[in-house]
Amino acid sequence: MSDTGDDALGPAGTLSADGQHIMPVRVYYEDTDASGIVYHANYLRFVERGRTDVLRCAGLDHRTMMDAEDSTAFAVRQMNIRFIAPARLDDALEVRTQFTEVRGARIRASQTVWRGETQLFEAEVEIAVLDGKGRARRIPAFVRDALAPYVA
Repeated sequence: MSDTGDDALGPAGTLSADGQHIMPVRVYYEDTDASGIVYHANYLRFVERGRTDVLRCAGLDHRTMMDAEDSTAFAVRQMNIRFIAPARLDDALEVRTQFTEVRGARIRASQTVWRGETQLFEAEVEIAVLDGKGRARRIPAFVRDALAPYVA
């Protein structure tokens, strides 16, 4: 491990032929409630990790973008979610992320969580692109270009 904190693991997910990012997630005991079902708020953690992993697959990372002279950060502005079926302890899941819009100062994503062929969760996410002072800013060209393969 380098002194910058980088690790050798890299991104966990892959890009499918249709431009979806697919990231595997295992349900651990800490993700569940007393009945062994995934606690509802943890789906938000799963999809956040999916969006972060897309950045890594695209050659971007939050820390580098925030520390740059022309700082860029992201904040969820709005999220519409639907719980479809429960995930349980030890389930092997997939978080699927597809960007549907990358323009102006906004990124929109469609995210789903699957167990095999069963969809468990879906979210439509609007992300604001911010500068280092927390103000809206246009998406830098290098970010837009890096995310292009992941846009439907």
